[in-house]
Amino acid sequence: MPYDPKRTLIPGSGPLAKVPPLLAFLLVAGLFAGGVLLRGVLGASLLGVLLLGVLALLAATWRTLPPAARVLRVLVVLVLVAVAISVLPG
Repeated sequence: MPYDPKRTLIPGSGPLAKVPPLLAFLLVAGLFAGGVLLRGVLGASLLGVLLLGVLALLAATWRTLPPAARVLRVLVVLVLVAVAISVLPG
């Protein structure tokens, strides 16, 4: 099957169903790279915005996730918190 950029990764009708996957990836990568490269309060703020988005997605999908997937997503949240703290001055 050839790659179709307009195909949804997971079928659904939620608010993110119409967001192209490439755009979502670029937004996440940009926020993370910006936060790590800028450092300081501004960098931590960018990582905080990313963290809020990840937490919102986690809360919305928690019931449908198998236990192993829940553990991995919680680990991602913890790593993101650690990175955000590490870029703060101090």
